[in-house]
Amino acid sequence: MNPPPPVTLLVIAKEPVPGRVKTRLTPPCTPREAATLAEAALTDTLHTLLRAPARRRVLALEGAPGPWLPPGYEVVPQSPGDLDERIVAAFAHCDGPTLLVGMDTPQLTVGMIADVGRDGRDAWFGPAADGGFWALGLADPARAGAVVRGVPMSTDRTGAIQRSRLAEAGLAVTDLPVLRDVDTAADAVAVADRCARGSRFATVLNSMAEVVR
Repeated sequence: MNPPPPVTLLVIAKEPVPGRVKTRLTPPCTPREAATLAEAALTDTLHTLLRAPARRRVLALEGAPGPWLPPGYEVVPQSPGDLDERIVAAFAHCDGPTLLVGMDTPQLTVGMIADVGRDGRDAWFGPAADGGFWALGLADPARAGAVVRGVPMSTDRTGAIQRSRLAEAGLAVTDLPVLRDVDTAADAVAVADRCARGSRFATVLNSMAEVVR
């Protein structure tokens, strides 16, 4: 039997522009400091996914690429609309097993997603500690509209509702580890303490120790 095809890794992110990203970090951070942390988190995520086996790597980006973007990614623009619609549109650029992740979990490791697309499951779900989710994978990305559209985003029930939608669609789901998103200064400190030593995010956060710790 042939092994399953390697997964497409899909990142949905905003260009790290001051005043447009990580606004809940201000205060204690300035908008520029918050954007610097966002850029570090996104860069760590992109480089982690470069180390993971993949057939394609796609970045669905709101804004323009910058020097933080490493080679190896296809960049597509995010569609307008609410987050559920933007997620559905991002999946539409993909075929075959696809895992979508955001820019809020720089503590992500290759090992956390090693089985995605290879374990014979229909979906993969990464819950976030705040009640959202950090990852969503589909063996058939064409099903994204049916299982994502209409899920209320940015609530403490978003993850539970999204996970239920997958089950209600009859999909066999693999649950990935619970991770903490970087939304607040307390989140940033907790996540930095769990990042690999030498990560960009931890290095930037530690340089702001007097601000956020």
